Amino acid sequence: RNLLQRQLLQAQKMEAIGRLAGGISHDFNNLLTIIIGNCDFLRDTLKKSDQARRDVDQIKNAAVRAADLTAKLLAFSRKQILQPRVIDLNALIKENATLLRRMIGEDIELIISHDASLGSVKADATQLEQIIMNLAVNAKDAMAKGGRFSIETANVELDQSFVAENPGSHKGKFVMMAASDTGIGMDAETKTHIFEPFFTTKEEGKGTGLGLATVYGIVKQSGGYITADSEPGKGATFKIYLPRVDEPPSTEFPVELQKSIGTETILLVEDMDEVRALAHRALQERGFTILDAADGAGALKIAEQYPNPIHLLITDLIMPGGINGRELAERIAANRPGTKILLVSGYSSGFEANTVDPDVAILVKPFTGESLAQKVREVLQRN
Repeated sequence: RNLLQRQLLQAQKMEAIGRLAGGISHDFNNLLTIIIGNCDFLRDTLKKSDQARRDVDQIKNAAVRAADLTAKLLAFSRKQILQPRVIDLNALIKENATLLRRMIGEDIELIISHDASLGSVKADATQLEQIIMNLAVNAKDAMAKGGRFSIETANVELDQSFVAENPGSHKGKFVMMAASDTGIGMDAETKTHIFEPFFTTKEEGKGTGLGLATVYGIVKQSGGYITADSEPGKGATFKIYLPRVDEPPSTEFPVELQKSIGTETILLVEDMDEVRALAHRALQERGFTILDAADGAGALKIAEQYPNPIHLLITDLIMPGGINGRELAERIAANRPGTKILLVSGYSSGFEANTVDPDVAILVKPFTGESLAQKVREVLQRN
């Protein structure tokens, strides 16, 4: 009973920290979009030899690092926008094996053990890659003098006894991925904190303490469960359980994009004035005709009165005024079926179950003018 009570309190603490992190990250993403975008505008007006250009680059680089930090907080708080598809985890690990070997270094042996009959999982491939890389970095840091890093996959079925000992898990068929190292290991006290953001046993300046927190958040948001087993001097093993699905892995075919310029008409909807102005300018400078609105009601009025085709709607997902981005997209699509849709958001609270169909076009904040224009071109080229 005492063990279960401690685990419950730990889960509640993690949930509270996650809500705080998600709220902060949402506002930060808007601010970082403004900083990064205006750095690009300013940079374009300066000569390469100008000291001010180098100063602007420093500001932008700091903002980009802040954006990376924000993304990790969103992952921990389970507020990232995921676009899951059916994945062969064995194939994903194999695709990343070369990068993994380079990352962990020559003094650490990489051992990969696949279950040939491994089932599929439905998850965001980019996020699964981030899990693998974060676990590899964590293992490398634990093996300063070299060692072995092992990745194993297997089909497992979690039963009631496992669920009873692991609050937050549930019964069913899962794909298990175990990542093990032969490093310094952890004591019991350290294990109770390893998934908390900014907790680290490294020296100051050697890490943010967000690697395992990010892993924890991605696994939870993907409907899975994670365990950690370790003792001082005996290395560590992290086991990740993701729900198994009876579907074949999906295939993707890259589309060659044209240049991110155009003559199409875009309806841009964003409630934050500075972000809207930035996006308007970035797209207008690339040749697009821009109609903009601060909320859903204004956008519907424009769509009703504008006499010519509107080729694309770009809308922020979370907006005031009672009409969110998804509702706006549905109403405009009903009246203008030829209009394509691009949803923009800094976090996932506007999405049911925190996931979006891979066929839905999403742009995540913070973005640059070029990344916005590239995404616009990608959506306009879709059939």
